[in-house]
Amino acid sequence: MTDHDTYCVTIGVQTAALADVLDVGDLTRAVPTTPGWDVQAVVKHLGVIQRWAAQMTRDGLRRRLDFREVEGRAPADGQSWADWLRAGGELAVEQMRAHPAETPVWTWGPGGTVGWWARRLTYETFVHRSDVVLAMGGTPELSPDLAVDGVDEFLDNLRAAAAFAPAVADLRGAGESVHLHATDAEGEWMLTLTPDGFTAEHGHGKGDVAVRGSAVDLLLLVYGRRSGDDPRLERFGDPAVLDRWLTHAAI
Repeated sequence: MTDHDTYCVTIGVQTAALADVLDVGDLTRAVPTTPGWDVQAVVKHLGVIQRWAAQMTRDGLRRRLDFREVEGRAPADGQSWADWLRAGGELAVEQMRAHPAETPVWTWGPGGTVGWWARRLTYETFVHRSDVVLAMGGTPELSPDLAVDGVDEFLDNLRAAAAFAPAVADLRGAGESVHLHATDAEGEWMLTLTPDGFTAEHGHGKGDVAVRGSAVDLLLLVYGRRSGDDPRLERFGDPAVLDRWLTHAAI
């Protein structure tokens, strides 16, 4: 796991980079990786999530804050969406830095600490920045080490995501397996479907399907931002097993 300070820095860098795109980009452009949403909808979602986490951290809440109670849910009069997003990212980083990582706070996944939120917001921000970058024909960028940690973070929280993504509960099977192998960092995972759910372990193995690629492309894959047949990835074995995993793990 990456250290708390690096998460805070990354949240700020990723948010600022996205805001810079918004300064010159078309907010009405459709975002294919989030069907039915345009750039503005993606930005609003991310900005509210950042403020939600920041407000719970600031107030030391041990309960889930209703989204309707989040402060500053949209730009103020005369404020651009880019500046609103910048402000929300700065607020999130300020609150993450102001509290030790082990500080208790409500989280939807296992952890219950400010550190959990710093890690979560790092990849929430990266993924939604990627949505906009991809919609505009660009290539998402993240360091390989952070991307490996991002895959770990996704898997650490996936079971808990069934609370808002019910299909996750159907990630079951009879031993079918997916092997993910990062080609530019130390990252390998064996994902196995069992009658009781799924298991995720680090290490090498022979899966029913294997996918090799850069760590950032594997991170985009598990989040459904790359398809299993994307030419940036090498895939071997049964594509139906991978498709089944990706369909049910979509959060």
